[in-house]
Amino acid sequence: MAHLLGAEALHLEYPTTVVLDSVTIGVEEGDRIGIVGRNGDGKSSLLNLLAGRLEPDGGRVTRRGGTRVGVLPQDDGLDAGATVGRTIVGDRPEHEWAGDARVRDVIGGLVADLPWDARIGDLSGGQRRRVALAALLVGEWDVIALDEPTNHLDVEGIAWLAEHVKGRWPRGAGGLLVITHDRWFLDEVCTATWEVHDGVVEPFEGGYAAYVLQRVERDRIAAATESKRQNLMRKELAWLRRGAPARTSKPKFRIDAANQLIEDVPPVRNPLELQRLAVARLGKDVIDLESAGVAYGETEVLRDVTWRLAPGERTGIVGANGSGKSTLLGLLAGTVPPTSGRVKRGKTVRLGLLDQQFSQLADIGDDRVREVLARTRTTFAVDGKDLTPAQLLERLGFAREHLSTRVRELSGGQKRRLQLLLLLLDEPNVIALDEPTNDVDADMLAAMEDLLDSWPGTLVVVSHDRYLLERVTDQQYAILDGRLRHLPGGVEEYLRLRREQQTRPATTTADPAPRPAGPSGAERRAAQKEVASIERRLDRLGAEVDDLHRRMAEHDQSDYEGLQALTERLREVEDEVASLEERWIELSELVG
Repeated sequence: MAHLLGAEALHLEYPTTVVLDSVTIGVEEGDRIGIVGRNGDGKSSLLNLLAGRLEPDGGRVTRRGGTRVGVLPQDDGLDAGATVGRTIVGDRPEHEWAGDARVRDVIGGLVADLPWDARIGDLSGGQRRRVALAALLVGEWDVIALDEPTNHLDVEGIAWLAEHVKGRWPRGAGGLLVITHDRWFLDEVCTATWEVHDGVVEPFEGGYAAYVLQRVERDRIAAATESKRQNLMRKELAWLRRGAPARTSKPKFRIDAANQLIEDVPPVRNPLELQRLAVARLGKDVIDLESAGVAYGETEVLRDVTWRLAPGERTGIVGANGSGKSTLLGLLAGTVPPTSGRVKRGKTVRLGLLDQQFSQLADIGDDRVREVLARTRTTFAVDGKDLTPAQLLERLGFAREHLSTRVRELSGGQKRRLQLLLLLLDEPNVIALDEPTNDVDADMLAAMEDLLDSWPGTLVVVSHDRYLLERVTDQQYAILDGRLRHLPGGVEEYLRLRREQQTRPATTTADPAPRPAGPSGAERRAAQKEVASIERRLDRLGAEVDDLHRRMAEHDQSDYEGLQALTERLREVEDEVASLEERWIELSELVG
């Protein structure tokens, strides 16, 4: 493979830290490299050095003659007075850029919802980010370097970006460098992973799953002293091998030794035990949304949402930006009142909400972390062990030297750690997490997942991070056209539904054929009869669901087999309810 760019004996240091020390690496034609590491370990510095945006203190960066490198930094640097269109395509005449298939694809995939003549200064931070990414991708580049490109992108946008970079260059051509905490994206796109740590850059073959396997093997061979970190990686490895084995099929290295590590590691969660504990803490009533809707003026965000949140339920919520995911969490938390329908909460519910704005930290910005922890509980039980708040914070990857830092001076990732810790110490029995992966690195995410695995309660997660949703939730729902829809097929089903949703209007508009006649009288009567039958069946199933919850709450909690049978029946009933509700909607449109 031909050399594109690289570095020889790179050295970079700041007044108090050596960021990179004698680093030699290279990017060849066809490389798709993910860059991972803890926050502050030098990932962005490495990217900027290779892209020529930062000068090293020692060593040199090499580049093949004529190699064009495009960079998406964390700060967009866009002209606030320019329009969206001018920022993306510049002064190119419309017939020129509109005739370029790649330009059209980028515009359609990233900024189709933005007015072409909107001012950059009037856009939100997420919209500006998408414009900056589009402006980069319409260009011709031999190497593209992306620093956190998935920030502010929804699940659809992330899936589009993955397909774009996979098909951007012919096989064996071009080069990609990407820093991201989105582990699904790393697995989907990258053929190699660089871990930046302790001043060095360590290469691994494959995406995130392969990186985890090799890292555990490396730690085993080196007899690493970081036992806490290694134990966490063992649990993550168990998830990867048991929960998603297809992801580990690409690596060519020997993994027999790594597999020995997990022979005696139990599954990451014991659903039956967590269900038993959740029922004991919550009873059968958690939160019920009954035909709930939320409107802001003339804009209806949510409509006719009916959802019975069960004890121990672990649910992920996906949807496009602005679809109403945070509003749905607000309904659950009681911070957003319904404008139609109602919300019913169990008497024992204690809900903890981790929001995107760090609102839990607003009143303690001038306090030092040590002072905040001193006002909390003295111990917290995790996996049967009592940990102090400081130990729990350390388990979340928070360095002890930061305990003396004022809360407002913490980085975004550190604030997220503290926010989660304070949430857990408040002992809620229902937790709602709104985009918890923002500002945190892969190690922090693994630590967060580890804590949530053993947390006995009801969990609702809104996230664009597909890996996190698969890892910590057992089922997923989507918000589509203001309604809540169950996704038996997970995120892939959501993406399929969105593709169908987006192509349906275009097909209708383009079809010159006359509109078909409505259903005949006989068809309408048959549909009405089936609707009535479904409604009666749904009533019976609803009663059965209530009865199953009651029986589970009253059942002998030591009878695991009996509880398992009740749990399996409950799942069967809920699946049938979901299927019947979909059919009811189809028929209602026919007879409506």
